[in-house]
Order: sequence, then C-alpha cells, then structure tokens
Amino acid sequence: MAGMRGKQTVRGMFQSMTVICAVAAVIYFFVPHDENADPIQPVDYSVELTTAQRAAPYPIVAPEGLAEGWRPTSVSYNRAENDAWHLGYLTPEREYVAVEQSTAPADKYIAQVSHGAKDTGKTQQVAGRAWQRWEGEKYDALVLREPGVTTVVTGTAPFGQLGEMAAALKATQPKG
Repeated sequence: MAGMRGKQTVRGMFQSMTVICAVAAVIYFFVPHDENADPIQPVDYSVELTTAQRAAPYPIVAPEGLAEGWRPTSVSYNRAENDAWHLGYLTPEREYVAVEQSTAPADKYIAQVSHGAKDTGKTQQVAGRAWQRWEGEKYDALVLREPGVTTVVTGTAPFGQLGEMAAALKATQPKG
C-alpha cells in the first residue's frame, strides 16, 4: 500500500506543477508588459571622477546642470592608456554622447574616440570657446585642444546636443 501512495503523491505534484506553469504562462502572456520601462540604469560616477581628478595630470571635466533626461551610462579612467577619461551619456532622445579626455597625441586620439570623424575646419562657439567641429559617418565630435590634454565630446547626437554637453563641462577639484 505504501508504494501506491508515493506514486500518487508524485503524480499529484506533477499535476499541480503543470497547472501552476500553465497559469503562470497565461499571466505572462496576457498581462501587458511596460514596453517603455527603461532597462538602462544610470551609473553613479562620483567615485571614478574623484579618483581620476586626483590621478590625472590635467583637469578632468564632467557635466554640471544638464537638462533633465540626460543619463550617465558608462565611466572609465585609464592611467596606463594616456590618462584616458571617458564618460558616456544618453540624451533624452536616447542618442549617445561621450566625453573623452586624454594626453595622447591629439589627431590619432580624436579619430579613435570619434570612430574616424574628420576635421571640418569649422568651429562651434561653446561657452566662449571655439571647439573644432569634426564630422563622421558614425559619430560627430566637438574637439578642444589644450596644452597637455585633448577633450572630445562625441557621439550619435546632433551638434546642438554635443554643444549642450560641452557647455556643461566643468573641471572641479576633488573634495578632500
């Protein structure tokens, strides 16, 4: 008798699992998913920013006071690779904008971070400074060459938004 009851228990368990799975599948397929739910989590880059500001031989920049909807998505500082500072953002329209700074030789570095954009010979005034306009098939870029550092604001966003980012960039000293 005991053997019979064991089999019934297993069968009962399978039956209830099947029912539970069927119900879960129905719920999954019929409950509307929020298509607009955003999987992109903004990154907090304050620690990396402070570290880079302490380590870099030039003033590291980061944006302040960008309009709502701009979200930081990536950050890195590589001391070994010409003190390269990178900050990636998504604009409110989900275009990509990156802030890139480095002590590397300018022309090669700009071409690298802008995916082969070329200098147009034009400039764009941003907060009283003339940034060079580079255009490319993949990314456009605004470039500021200074002694000891090249700053590039590049990405898929239009020049207006690249300018918005460039205008927001501030070099702050690390706290403490």
